[in-house]
Amino acid sequence: MDQNNYSSLHGFILLGFSDHPKLEMALSGVVTIFYLITLVGNTAIILASLLDSHLHTPMYFFLRNLSFLDLCFTTIVPQILVNLWGPIKTITFVGCVIQLYVYMWLGSTECLLLAVMSYDRFTAICKPLHYLVIMNPHLCLKMVIMVWSISLACSLVLCTLTMNLPRCGNNILNHFLCELPAMIKIACVDTTAVEMSVFALGIIFVLTPLFLILISYGYIARAVLRMKSKAGQRKAVNTCGSHVTVVSMFYGTIIYMYLQPGNSSSKDQGKFLTLFYSTLTPSLNPLIYTLRNKDMKDALKKLIRVAYESTKMKRKWKS
Repeated sequence: MDQNNYSSLHGFILLGFSDHPKLEMALSGVVTIFYLITLVGNTAIILASLLDSHLHTPMYFFLRNLSFLDLCFTTIVPQILVNLWGPIKTITFVGCVIQLYVYMWLGSTECLLLAVMSYDRFTAICKPLHYLVIMNPHLCLKMVIMVWSISLACSLVLCTLTMNLPRCGNNILNHFLCELPAMIKIACVDTTAVEMSVFALGIIFVLTPLFLILISYGYIARAVLRMKSKAGQRKAVNTCGSHVTVVSMFYGTIIYMYLQPGNSSSKDQGKFLTLFYSTLTPSLNPLIYTLRNKDMKDALKKLIRVAYESTKMKRKWKS
């Protein structure tokens, strides 16, 4: 570690929305609500898809992974709440490093996982007769392992480059968590090389998967228009519509955050966008996939019924 970074080894000061205390209080309440929705919603999707044998398909295997990923995202929410509520907003150097690496890892994973899910939908709709042969359990597992592994490698490269930038004692982050753009801004050297690395990997991990998703849905749209069955068209649109909504929210935010010139947004705009894709998006994913999916609705009703009957039996046993 560079000697110029010595003073920041003791930790970082997070400014958050310190200029707007009332806004901080309001945001902390909103974040808490969405945090609880994320925990309950994504846990319910994982349990429902595991317990219902009808949902033991590639589509729900990937959906379980997305829900697990969203639950992992919530690990940073308590830190966000502490920084929004607490009078002294600091984070240790080690805590900042862990937060940065994990955050980048999860973000990169979601980019690739959404692309894999679009390929799954493409295979299901465009090649229905060969779907279960192509998307066999072995291939699905390999794809998920590759997604997590490649994303981890990306996180290690970008975060290591960022943390090794000389900061000349600067330890004040104009953010409420240790995020890549905020860490780059406090460097006291020319950061062009690192910013270009971020942009290049952004092309690979954001625009390339998005391009593949658009191609997949181009073929899917053509296949749906050729369907003679209205019920089949409706089912395909409902299933794919959920995925398209999630893709639009996630990629729209990420592209605006990481693939734009460094000084083109206001100082608070990036913070709001970070709140959006770290707390709001993970909480909306279960709602989006559930409201438009009859099978998932039925599985959740079954899960609630089982939980209710189990509670009833426990009460009878105690009495």
